[in-house]
Amino acid sequence: MKLLFVGTNPENTGAASHFVALVQGMLEAGHEVSVVTYPDGLIWEGLSQSRVRLYRAKFRNVFDLRGHAAVFKAARDLKPDWLVGNFGKEYWPLILAGRLLRVPVALFRHRTLPMKRLSAWLIPRFAQRFLTVSKNARQAYLDRGIPGEQVRVLYNPVNMKLCRHDPQQRSDILRSLGLDEAAIVLGYAGRLHERKGIFPLFDAATAAMAVEPRLHCVWVGDGPDARTLRERVAAHPTAARHHFPGWTHDVHPYYSAFSMLAFPSIAAETFGRVSIEAQAAGVPVLASDIGGIPETLDPGVTGLLLPPGDVAAWREAILKLCDPSLRMSMGAAAHDYVQRHFSTRVIADEFERILTSG
Repeated sequence: MKLLFVGTNPENTGAASHFVALVQGMLEAGHEVSVVTYPDGLIWEGLSQSRVRLYRAKFRNVFDLRGHAAVFKAARDLKPDWLVGNFGKEYWPLILAGRLLRVPVALFRHRTLPMKRLSAWLIPRFAQRFLTVSKNARQAYLDRGIPGEQVRVLYNPVNMKLCRHDPQQRSDILRSLGLDEAAIVLGYAGRLHERKGIFPLFDAATAAMAVEPRLHCVWVGDGPDARTLRERVAAHPTAARHHFPGWTHDVHPYYSAFSMLAFPSIAAETFGRVSIEAQAAGVPVLASDIGGIPETLDPGVTGLLLPPGDVAAWREAILKLCDPSLRMSMGAAAHDYVQRHFSTRVIADEFERILTSG
């Protein structure tokens, strides 16, 4: 197939990572792929070394005529079999381009937050394919009256090569944090925001540290509540066992340093890319049983599902995964699980099936 992907959001988001991985997966599967994207953004950088033809563009909003012109030009040049969009401000421009050029449109929705009432009703009906990234997100649209046959599910793909475990990276990161190889590292990667459950996680981690002297917590990321978290850490006796590398453009090397990953959100998440990336690197996951997160792991096999915000339950789960034999067995199962369900080739084949089926 010949595909034209449109994604001009310049920000470093999970949706942008999904966009890059899906494009790469479709390339690996033998499809011809071109991309309209924002120059020098995460998508541009992620695809600049691949066999993708890149068109420069930016949509400031749905009425940005320069964005419309770039999409029309690329579509006229390429005559694609499908137009594929990933971001809300490009939905209507792609639907318009598809209607005028007689090219079918596939649109991804990464959020369960409602669109404007009219758009929420029309867009899934006007696009030839409307896709959510979890069954939980799909159900949210069905609950709003969207017919089930108009909402498909395609999970986030993971580039297994980027997420592979690297012992040298582990050693380098541990050394940079002042830790030895015997350290048990509870890792967090994402926005430092109270909705992400960082404060119950801090309480659970510090309680577990009172039992396990080798346990350390590494907080990778930044956000609006970073300062408050750092202040709480500084005032606690375990302060020296919490580490803040800060925000990083590429979190993948840190997976090699983690003994386990915490995904402690107390607000519903649409999916949970960090969960499947960590598991791809052989890292078991402790995850909140909320929203689309449970769809990212095999509970009891590749990680543990826990009540959101339940400090006692999280403390016990952290201590449970301090057992190296359990971590090893879960980590091996986690890698295999992601390979079977979320690898780029698996998701690319499923996307092709969705596009070509009736």
